[in-house]
Amino acid sequence: MELGLVGLGKMGGNMRERIRRAGHTVVGYDRNPALADVHSLEELVGKLQGPRVVWVMVPAGEATQATIDELAGLLEPGDVVVDGGNSRWTDDEKHARELAAKGIGFVDCGVSGGVWGLQNGYALMYGGEAVHVDLVRPVFDALKPEGDFGSVHAGRVGAGHFAKMVHNGIEYAMMQAYAEGWELLEKADSVTDVREVFRSWQEGTVIRSWLLDLAVNALDEDEHLEQLKGYAQDSGEGRWTVEAAIDHAVPLPAITASLFARFSSRQEDSPQMKMIAALRNQFGGHAVTKKP
Repeated sequence: MELGLVGLGKMGGNMRERIRRAGHTVVGYDRNPALADVHSLEELVGKLQGPRVVWVMVPAGEATQATIDELAGLLEPGDVVVDGGNSRWTDDEKHARELAAKGIGFVDCGVSGGVWGLQNGYALMYGGEAVHVDLVRPVFDALKPEGDFGSVHAGRVGAGHFAKMVHNGIEYAMMQAYAEGWELLEKADSVTDVREVFRSWQEGTVIRSWLLDLAVNALDEDEHLEQLKGYAQDSGEGRWTVEAAIDHAVPLPAITASLFARFSSRQEDSPQMKMIAALRNQFGGHAVTKKP
């Protein structure tokens, strides 16, 4: 089939290649002309035969909204737009309404796989009406990993990005657990080879996972992670997961704590810890460390 793909960065560029390897035609557009097959969205749409499918892989928020707005003026009834970025599920509902008013279908798709997706395939979680999903299915089949798993029609519009959001929330908590275990092992004098302890967990243990494999890769590159600064950004999906948990009255203590741990990483001199130190000194006479 033919596909228009908007956004050819780390993910989009590899997705284009994987889809082409499966025998499909991909016309790609990116603001960077060195990456693009065409010079504009108008040219991209003009090169596709109806019913057209255009997959958007640009940053969530204003960039996605602007792209969908422009496509709404270029596409025709019966065409379908897929948002494969990390949009919030509530935005999906808005985009679907706007496009439906012009007879254009909409599918939201959460995509996981990162820079390894070209080689291993991408896990796909998508939401939308069955008629629109079926039009995109050859692309889903090209992108997904080999085998029976890795692709799911999660439900109505918004379900794909909601599922991906929860996936990322779980990912936050898993990474935090590995990080805490690694730090504790590093602090123990009796443990002389933390990297090999992590490597030993890769087979036969209940905590083995791809994240563990990636942790071992990182330790092979920098055994004690001495080249890194203890700062971790968050993509926003961890925040949305916690907000959704509040809305649904679902307790998420592990995921919430892992999100807050990201925030603490950005404080070189934590104001909260100043108060904790002051209180410990006041009630127990515990020593405090003062600035020079």
